[in-house]
Amino acid sequence: MTDHLARATVFGVRAFAAITTDLVDEARRRHNCYPLATAALGRTMTAALLLAADLKTEEAITMRISGDGPLGIVVADASPQGSVRGYVENPQIDLPLVNKKLDVGSAVGVGTISVSRFTGLKQPFTGSAPLVSGEIAEDVANYLLVSEQTPSTVALGVLVNLDLSVAAAGGFWVQAMPGVEDEVVAVVEKNLAAMPPVSELVNQGNNAAAILKRIFAGMPAKVFNSSNLEFYCQCSTERVENMLVSLGPEELSDMVDEGESEIICHFCGEKYNFDRGQLQNLLAQAFPTHVNK
Repeated sequence: MTDHLARATVFGVRAFAAITTDLVDEARRRHNCYPLATAALGRTMTAALLLAADLKTEEAITMRISGDGPLGIVVADASPQGSVRGYVENPQIDLPLVNKKLDVGSAVGVGTISVSRFTGLKQPFTGSAPLVSGEIAEDVANYLLVSEQTPSTVALGVLVNLDLSVAAAGGFWVQAMPGVEDEVVAVVEKNLAAMPPVSELVNQGNNAAAILKRIFAGMPAKVFNSSNLEFYCQCSTERVENMLVSLGPEELSDMVDEGESEIICHFCGEKYNFDRGQLQNLLAQAFPTHVNK
């Protein structure tokens, strides 16, 4: 089952559901994550995709989990087209299990969650809220309530195999719209209370549409066509070269003297290596007057 996202609406309630197993495993592989980091990063990327699905085509969001736990900062960028990238500051952290579950809350710690929405304006809109558990799902729901006045239910899950690969990952976001009838909310809440963990649903083979139908069981929910999701980073050799040029001629000259340079993208772990000749050419093209001194 390829990664995908679907949405549904019924009687003033809307929901988004996502299957993210492959892209979370891609992030795990790229950053060499231990299970705790895989779970925290996977939940954050899934949450970012769910929120991005409600954006306009040209927009994007960045979700940042800043706790004082050993994992450090967890960041995810997502677009409404279904692309996401992310990283965790300390990917190789290990803590004892709690009730046979990964202790993501302790690994994240106390801090804040912030979401920046990029709309094409000069400055993005950024809202933030305190972390309430560090488990990510509750923190996203609290952010939506505190910063955006949007009462929501958010579920996120990542199931990790013994070989550290990702067995299942996904999540959903349910939001009651203004004016919705109490009876409708009561049915949805009853359905949500009866559902198993979302990672278990995904591991059982449920797709996004099936999860949405369980959320709206007993109601004529309209499920919209699903869209594909993928781990995708915008980094490239050209972007890295532009970054090196932005350092200025003096620092670029120092790199030439050193003979080589390796740049690693924080978001995807891709390595870009430049030898002396490449650095000299870059310096000559960007700063010809400096070379001729």
